Amino acid sequence: MQNIDKLRRARVLTAMVTPFDETLSLNMPMAVRLARHLLANGSDGVVLSGTTGESPTLSDDEKQRLFCGVVEALGGQGVVLAGTGHYATAGAIRLAKLAEAAQVDGLLVIAPYYNRPDQSGLYEHFKAIAESVDLPIVLYNHPGRTGVHLSPETVGRLATLANIAGIKDSSGSLENVTAYRLVTPPDFLIYSGDDPLTLPVLAVGGHGVISVSAHIAGRAIQAMVQHWLQGDIQFAQKCHDSLFVLSKALFSAPSPAPVKHALRWRGLDTGGVRLPLTGLDPATVAQLEAVLTSSGILD
Repeated sequence: MQNIDKLRRARVLTAMVTPFDETLSLNMPMAVRLARHLLANGSDGVVLSGTTGESPTLSDDEKQRLFCGVVEALGGQGVVLAGTGHYATAGAIRLAKLAEAAQVDGLLVIAPYYNRPDQSGLYEHFKAIAESVDLPIVLYNHPGRTGVHLSPETVGRLATLANIAGIKDSSGSLENVTAYRLVTPPDFLIYSGDDPLTLPVLAVGGHGVISVSAHIAGRAIQAMVQHWLQGDIQFAQKCHDSLFVLSKALFSAPSPAPVKHALRWRGLDTGGVRLPLTGLDPATVAQLEAVLTSSGILD
């Protein structure tokens, strides 16, 4: 399977925001600048058009431009995963093929949302996507957003398919992560989908994190992961403690509004958010900037 070894080397992936200009149109020059910045500051790769990338508001044409533009600009440096989830299997396959044509390194595919399929439907959905492309696929379990939960039994079945390489779990449950690990092969990649749980997920057998905080603290997150892997648990815990308040602040309002504000505060203006999301109110801005000002771990 092409790109699988490259993905296995990636411990910290940033769920990249989608930059917009003053008219809220796709800002490709800033997308390229941001992707390069992230790779230079701790991230092993980026995830494009995920939840943090406001994927529900992006057209297929915008997604294609984003995938092609970032892949071309990075020239093989770092991992590029494309978020290609859709509530219809046909739609997810269409996006998967679009991403494959853009030569991304793999796909991040969230469980179908809104229509709430059962476990049989979830298995068949992901199986159909896996059979449609020749790319590593990272499943995405986020029951709080989708209304469905990928059970360990279903993940275990899917893990037997050649290009189902791993899962991003945003259930908030270490018990769930452990259950996934027990039913999947040793090389199945389990990524934390919640920044504050990165270190605990590593402790129960996780591979790494698909992070929002890495937009502005990628070096610290990478340091935490690497020191954990090297057995320096005390240092990793210090990193975890330092990152905890920051990661909470970056979710003080519907994402990605806080992290886009934080990037602007750091000199990377990625624009506003598209409706139905809105910008931050003054009180939230003040609280977020106080955390950013007091943090000593920003890139």
